[in-house]
Amino acid sequence: MGLFDFFKRRSKEAKSKQTSEQKTAESTAENATASAEEQATKRNDSDQQSDNQAEVTTSEAVATQRPVESSESADLGTTEETEKKERSEVSETQIEEPAANTQSDDSNTAQQAAEMAQNAAQQAAELAKSAAAAANAASETVSSEAPVSESSQEVAIQSEESAVQTDETVSAGVTNTQSESSDDASNTQTVAVSDNKSAAANEAPEVTTDAERYDKGLEKSRLTFGQRLNHLLANFRSVDESFFDDLEETLIGADVGFDMAMQISDQLREEVKLKNVKKSKDVQNVVVEKLIELYDQAGTNEQNGLNLAKQGPTVILFVGVNGVGKTTTIGKMANLFKQQGKKVLMAAADTFRAGAIEQLNVWAQRDGVDIVKRPEKSDPSSVVYDALQKAKSENYDILFVDTAGRLQNKANLMNELAKMKRVISREIPDAPQEVLLVLDATTGQNALNQAKLFKETTDVTGIVLTKLDGTARGGIVLAIRNELHLPVKYVGLGEKVDDLRPFEPDEFVYGLFKGLIDVD
Repeated sequence: MGLFDFFKRRSKEAKSKQTSEQKTAESTAENATASAEEQATKRNDSDQQSDNQAEVTTSEAVATQRPVESSESADLGTTEETEKKERSEVSETQIEEPAANTQSDDSNTAQQAAEMAQNAAQQAAELAKSAAAAANAASETVSSEAPVSESSQEVAIQSEESAVQTDETVSAGVTNTQSESSDDASNTQTVAVSDNKSAAANEAPEVTTDAERYDKGLEKSRLTFGQRLNHLLANFRSVDESFFDDLEETLIGADVGFDMAMQISDQLREEVKLKNVKKSKDVQNVVVEKLIELYDQAGTNEQNGLNLAKQGPTVILFVGVNGVGKTTTIGKMANLFKQQGKKVLMAAADTFRAGAIEQLNVWAQRDGVDIVKRPEKSDPSSVVYDALQKAKSENYDILFVDTAGRLQNKANLMNELAKMKRVISREIPDAPQEVLLVLDATTGQNALNQAKLFKETTDVTGIVLTKLDGTARGGIVLAIRNELHLPVKYVGLGEKVDDLRPFEPDEFVYGLFKGLIDVD
């Protein structure tokens, strides 16, 4: 099955899956809405019951308070009448006793009688004043609407104020209860939403499959390529020479390479005549289809997997300019093979760049693999020799050799690289099994130029394309295959250790052109 057939099949499967997920999401949304409405109804019923209960409690409190007030007023009135009767009886008794004593005591002298009479008169006057005051008080009490004394009235007023405060307290309690219930409900909803978001974040599936990694890693390239095509076709009127000029410019800008852009333009001219293409969408479909077909044809008999030794250690030499990620690529690839159960050894042959040896040593410790190293400025070939001896004597499966970043036009550095290859071939005749050129995908056409020059001076067997997820220039893969006929062995699709993946042309094509062609 060709690449384009694979692309159409995957696109149809993705479209069917998307439709199914959309229906499921709609059904879930409807169920969630119904559940939310049901919960809201239950909350409203519960709030109404709370309001009714609060009103009943308020009425009972007021009804209980009023009998207490009436009872207190009656008790106070009875107590006042009793006190008046006791004072009157005392007065009468005090008046009668002196008179009786005066009549019965004939033996007292006239002076004593006079003194007693005087005292009695004073007491009688005081009692008369008391009686007059009591009479006035009784008169005021009778004329008042409420049959209670001033003190009783004050008590009654205080009781009324207490009742009002009780009502306010009950009402406030009801209000606070409702407010607290509302706040609790609001807080519950807020917490629930927060928990849902947190759960959604925790439940978000991690990118694990290669298909998902390619889809995410090529997102920028896919969006940019789609935008370029949309811009090209926005002003589309007819397929004429002006259109083909714009198409070539668009494809070159997408880093597919000059040669491929010319081939696409030439083949599209013939396709337009055969299919009588007039609509912009049909033009876009033909462009994408031709890109995939040309890429597929250029990769005939291409071997994207690594060449591994049948016996003894496999030696892989990494070359490239400074800053493309050679050391990081070795660290990630070592981890990949270590997870596969391979015994891995590193050789720190980049003795020129400051910090290169320490950087590779950190990766070795992180991956849990062994490393052979020497001080900076040492002869790189001597480091390679020591590593080869260790790999053979201790039965290592893989030996990764890091080399200094070098420009392809620096004769002395290229000669040094040739010397290392001679040492490797002398110790292990079939080695190195791979010479991998590491390229930075973000450099676009510059990466293509580097590959051309390295291929002329070194026996490069494959490409490792790093930082593909951080660029919109994923079309460079098409140009490398079409113009250099060099297989891309590995691609960097993220910053994690396991984001360096073996290159899969099918997944790459689908990740780059997904959604840009109508496969119905």
